[in-house]
Amino acid sequence: MPGDWDRVRELGNQLPEDAELPVTDELRELLLRVAPDVALTAVEASEALSSPVSAAAFLREVHRRIRDGSRRLSRALVESYKLKQAGDLAAARQVLSRIADVEVVPLYREQVQIALDHVDAPEEETGH
Repeated sequence: MPGDWDRVRELGNQLPEDAELPVTDELRELLLRVAPDVALTAVEASEALSSPVSAAAFLREVHRRIRDGSRRLSRALVESYKLKQAGDLAAARQVLSRIADVEVVPLYREQVQIALDHVDAPEEETGH
C-alpha cells in the first residue's frame, strides 16, 4: 500500500530507543501489511504485536530493514555504475552480487537482480 513504508520510517524515526509502542488497530494493520515487504512473516508480526515492548522492537526491525537495505542498494548501484563506466564489468557484477547475497527485502533484491541483468547491456544513447 503506498505510503506504508513512509509511515514506518516516520514512526521509526520518532520512536526513542528504549520506548514501548502502544499497539493500536492502525499500527497492527500497518505492520501486518509491511511485514512481508521486508521478509518477515505475518506470524512474526502477530507475535510481535502482542505487547508494546515487542511491538517497538518489531517496528525498529522493519524500519532498519527498509533504511539499511535502501542505503546498501543505493551505494551498490552507484558503485556498480561507476565500475561499468570504467569498463570493469566483472567488478560491477561483483558489487551487485555481494548485495544480492545479504539483502532480504524482496523489492531491493529485485532491483539488484535487474541491475545485474543489465551490467552487460550497452549504455543507451540519449539522442539529444
